[in-house]
Formats: sequence, structure tokens, C-alpha cells
Amino acid sequence: MTATTGTPVYASPVDRVAYGRYGPGRLHLSAGWDRPIYPFQNRVTADGTSGYRAEPGRYHLYVAWTCPYAQRAVIVRKLKRLEDVVSLSYVDDERDGRGWAFREHRGPDPVNGFTLLEQAYDATERGYPGHVSVPVLWDRVRGGIVSNNFPDITIDLATQFEKWADTSVDLYPEHLRAEIDKLNAWIYHDINTGVTRVAPAGTVAAREEERHRVVSALERLDERLAEQRFLTGDTITEADVRLWVTLVRFDGLHNHDHLISERELPDFEHLWGYARDLYQRPAFGESIEGLPGAWNTPHGRGR
Repeated sequence: MTATTGTPVYASPVDRVAYGRYGPGRLHLSAGWDRPIYPFQNRVTADGTSGYRAEPGRYHLYVAWTCPYAQRAVIVRKLKRLEDVVSLSYVDDERDGRGWAFREHRGPDPVNGFTLLEQAYDATERGYPGHVSVPVLWDRVRGGIVSNNFPDITIDLATQFEKWADTSVDLYPEHLRAEIDKLNAWIYHDINTGVTRVAPAGTVAAREEERHRVVSALERLDERLAEQRFLTGDTITEADVRLWVTLVRFDGLHNHDHLISERELPDFEHLWGYARDLYQRPAFGESIEGLPGAWNTPHGRGR
């Protein structure tokens, strides 16, 4: 299915009075939900043995400026110079109970002419009741979602499109994969999701435990980066992409009013230099240009 020509179509404005807030009845709270929260987990492969062959022009990414997990896919796509191979579009920054939508602020859906991302899910699985997440990798040939499992999407972009990609950039080198996988699992638990567990912690003791976990992880990373430029050595890998999307939000969002740490990111000498180094690279810096807050201020860029 391709987008229709003519006047773009958009969802109606965000209306939480009429539709409520996003979450209840979706996410994994849906009645009878017993599947992974990201259930579409097909893979793209260079040789097509998965049923989804890597091909230029076949796949489209639906992403959101505000979602760090979608931001990873945006960064990897640009690092690998796949802009002309895998197309991309943005949903609106805000959601109501209908989930992600296409509105004039970020533009229409250029592939299917959907007004709600939910329609992509429903086109893939009729009556889909679960979480409507980004990123989504869409297959134009089959007219459905390949994957909404964000860890797989970036790995496949990084490794399976080499025929058209910048092969000088190897984000998942074979000899480092075990180390990268271990780092990714730790970063995901202690940093990526760790920063989101502090505020909702039910007791003072639980909050302190979550705070300590995040701060300890930042300290370990600071020590690691005192001896090398990137997490696994001299070149950028998947692990750096996964860490950076949380670092760039740390002061302005997660640690606002020192919820997590009395120290801000610039107070971690090596971690701050590392984060700024990555920010100077277009694939990273340009991925937050449309994101309110973050580092889109003189203080954030220059300190």
C-alpha cells in the first residue's frame, strides 16, 4: 500500500478529555495480553532467509523525535548512510489515548496515508490490542510491520544492508559482539530504564536503591571512558548509540531538580567529554534538533 496523492491527511488534535491518556488498555495491560510488549520480531537479512530480504526502497521507519528508542534507529541509519535505502518519517510528539499520530507539525504518513500509527498495527494484525510503539519497521512489499522490537531494528540496520551502506562504519563487529551484548544489557537495565524507575519508586528506600544504581553505573562508565574514547575502544559501536540517547536527556529530563543525582552530566569529566564528542557528529547531533529541551540550548551544547 502506498500513500495517496493530493491533500495530506492528519489526525485530529490531541484530546485527552475525549480519548484519555495513552496507556490504560494498551501497553501490556490489555485484557488477556500474554505476549511480549514488542511482539513483532521478524528480522531483515541480507540473503532473505528470514523472509525479509534487505533491499533498497523496501522498508520504512516510523519514528518519534521524543522517543530515545526510536532515536537509536535514526542515528544508526545515518551512521551507515542508509538515508536513500530505508525511508523515514516522524509521528507527532504528543499522544492521547489513541497513541502515536500523524499531524501537521511533523508531517503526514508518506507511505500509507495513515492518520494514526495504530492503523499500521491493525493492518499487520487485525484488532491488535497491545502497545503501539516506535520505532516501527514497515515492509512496503508485504504491507505490514516487520518489527517493533527496537533492539533488533538497529542491529539489522547496522549489519544487513552492507551492500548499500558505508562499510567503513562497523557498529557491531563480530569480534566485539559478546562484549557489546553484555554492555547493552547492563546499559539497558541500569541506565536506559534505570533513570525511569526512580520517580515511580513506591518508597523512599526503593527510590534510593534505584538512584544508587544509576549513579553507580554513571561512575563506572566515567571510569571506563577515562582510558578509551568509546565504550569498546577507538570506534563507535551499538553500545555507544544505546547509551547516548539517555545521556542527552539526563540533565533536562531524568535528573531534573536533581531527582537522581546531585551531580549533573558535566560533573562526570570523561562521560561528559564522551557525550559531547558524539554530539558533534551529525548522526547524533541532528537526531535531537527537533527535540524540545535536551541539548538544544547554548548551555547544553557548550558547557
